[in-house]
Amino acid sequence: MAWALKLPLTDEVIESGLVQDFDASLSGIGQELGAGAYSMSDVLALPIFKQEESNLPPETENKILPFQYVLCAPTSPAIKLHDETLTYLNQGQSYEIRMLDNRKIGELPEITGKMVKSIIRVVFHDRRLQYTEHQQLEGWRWNRPGDRILDLDIPMSVGIIDPRANPTQLNTVEFLWDPSKRTSVFIQVHCISTEFTMRKHGGEKGVPFRIQIDTFKENESEEYTEHLHSASCQVKVFKPKGADRKQKTDREKMEKRAPQEKEKYQPSYETTILTECSPWPEVTYVSNSPSPGFNSTHNSFPVAEGNGSPSHQPEPVVQVADNLLPTATPQDAQQWLHRNRFSPFCRLFTNFSGADLLKLTREDVIQICGPADGIRLFNALKGRLVRPRLTIYVCQESQQARDHQPKHENGDAAASTFFVYHAIYLEELTATELTEKLAQLFNISPRQINQIFKQGPTGIHVLISDEMIQNFQDEVCFVLDTMKDNTSDGYHIILK
Repeated sequence: MAWALKLPLTDEVIESGLVQDFDASLSGIGQELGAGAYSMSDVLALPIFKQEESNLPPETENKILPFQYVLCAPTSPAIKLHDETLTYLNQGQSYEIRMLDNRKIGELPEITGKMVKSIIRVVFHDRRLQYTEHQQLEGWRWNRPGDRILDLDIPMSVGIIDPRANPTQLNTVEFLWDPSKRTSVFIQVHCISTEFTMRKHGGEKGVPFRIQIDTFKENESEEYTEHLHSASCQVKVFKPKGADRKQKTDREKMEKRAPQEKEKYQPSYETTILTECSPWPEVTYVSNSPSPGFNSTHNSFPVAEGNGSPSHQPEPVVQVADNLLPTATPQDAQQWLHRNRFSPFCRLFTNFSGADLLKLTREDVIQICGPADGIRLFNALKGRLVRPRLTIYVCQESQQARDHQPKHENGDAAASTFFVYHAIYLEELTATELTEKLAQLFNISPRQINQIFKQGPTGIHVLISDEMIQNFQDEVCFVLDTMKDNTSDGYHIILK
């Protein structure tokens, strides 16, 4: 041991301390080795026995988190002790998530009295599906046009401000809230777990989802980009009432198990507490694929040449009522809001498409915009749904088509002749209204239409009157022909 004398003094002290600690650690061996001396569950809980390491740093495991989110839905009783909880939800049902301020006094003073932003997502629990999330969601979009995976139930929610649902992200909603005030947000999940599984022998097994909440505070530019907290929980979504049946089935199975078997499973809790997790990565794609829907373009409808028809008129664009269409983009929706005197709410609906706005209920709009403007906006949005008193379909008869279409032996046109019809919607059921609608269709002034006739028996021309229009059958079809008025610059229109 002569080499030990050459060590510096500090090394001698350290070595001596290590020897004493080692001796002390051996002093208790062999004492009190009864049945209660140690717990095997404590040993199994050591990190070396864990199958999967936590994504969180070790120092955060025991700290008090600034926020807590509680999903008001019971957990399944058929989950083993050390597994993550699983909660069953019904498709389309509103579930409350309580947003709780869990800060200690003096913690995060920069958000005191200020708003924070939370983003709620429904994402895949399985890593295999996370890698193909974009393709999975795009497939769901095409199978369910106009629907969203996740929605906010705004009328039932409390304390949320500026709720938004990005039309390009069907599984995401966001809102602002004040941590110092009571806040509860109600969500609806519209997809079910079996929509993302391959059909297997004997049925389908639904995939689990994750409900994740990420909360941010404002940065120096007043943008909510500084991450504060993230938490999530595992859920499965069933068709309506399916979650209740599954919960009952799990409970009955557990009741049949032996007492020692029951001890291996965690009890069912009345609510689900979201556990802390890593922030969800920013979405790096934006869907540019067109969604299925209505074609908002209109065919031109020039007046037919022949019989003195005005051939000098350019091809018109049909004038339609300023109704918001489901296919309207967020930019189109913003323009519609401006045109209809809803400019103060444009920022509120920045990311709303036509489909998003049209899905709002009367209560939603009133809560967002207030009673007066809310009722006015709701009436403007739903005006397109008012069924007209009378719909007629008209098709322009082309002189060229009449001259060249093949004839059968009896003189009738071939059945293969193709005509394009246009719908005219009437509310007042008057000849004046019909004249104005036809003038819009021809892109001419109503003054240029002198008379409108209906071709009657034996080819006679019957003058259209208010009473005749009131006796038209709904969705009746006419072929239009025009005839020059020899006494003026106007035209007569004949409905055949």
